[in-house]
Amino acid sequence: MPLLKRGKLIPDPWTPIRDTDALPPQGAVIVSLKRWRAERERLILRGGPLGVRLTAEQTPGELGEDLEFLDLVALEFPAFTDGRAYSNARRLRERYGFEGEVRAVGDVLRDQYRAMHRCGFDALEVRQGEGEADWQRAVGAITTPMQPGADGAETAVSLRERRRAAG
Repeated sequence: MPLLKRGKLIPDPWTPIRDTDALPPQGAVIVSLKRWRAERERLILRGGPLGVRLTAEQTPGELGEDLEFLDLVALEFPAFTDGRAYSNARRLRERYGFEGEVRAVGDVLRDQYRAMHRCGFDALEVRQGEGEADWQRAVGAITTPMQPGADGAETAVSLRERRRAAG
């Protein structure tokens, strides 16, 4: 599946590994929280980039202090109407200070891209057949946010206040 990162579609360098799959000897892998818990030491000693995929029911707090060993956390959207991953992305960035990749996976829609980025996502899986131009239009549709977010963008209210103060 293509990956959108920094506004560009790129090939995904990560390999998702199911719980029943053999672990490859090298390369960037994403495992479930269940597999992480079962094989934590082995995964750490394996070396190489390591990611964990959390379902909507799981929270970053379940990783505890293990975030220091992870390069990526993938947060699942089981349906585009399920917003728990937004909260989890903000928790990863703001509460836990996670600096690795936070990836949106699952039922991800273009019109949610800006909100995802503002909450701390820096990559997302896109459906086959969706083009970069489609995503660029979604990014440019709204340029000034109403609420503060993890991205630190200036809000419409703060812009208005600054203009009043200057004027």
